[in-house]
Amino acid sequence: MEMTGRITLKNMSFYGFHGHLPREAKTGQTFLVDVILDAEIGTAAESDALPHTADFAEVHRLCHDVMEGSRVNLVETLCARLLDMLLARFPTVRRAEVAIRKPSAPMPGALDYVEVRAAADRGGS
Repeated sequence: MEMTGRITLKNMSFYGFHGHLPREAKTGQTFLVDVILDAEIGTAAESDALPHTADFAEVHRLCHDVMEGSRVNLVETLCARLLDMLLARFPTVRRAEVAIRKPSAPMPGALDYVEVRAAADRGGS
């Protein structure tokens, strides 16, 4: 049966050293990540087997590896890396969206967070 669904992981917390300022590279900060995966889930529903869907734990591990891995200057770079990895790893995913928040963005003034949100469709569209 063809069936589409949405898999969402919200507010995953990671500690990384990303940012263009020297103090961000030195002290690091918390990043909060959301992942939304639009996927074909009919096969998984019929088989009741984890290999036919996007494994939540594997999604979290990929996010951990990117967010706590090699330092980059821009949150946009982190988004691109996550999107590439998610689409490459899970063939049932048709569209992936990620949002990365910096609650402690080094800037003047009060704010809840700075967020970059990006999406990619299978096939690059």
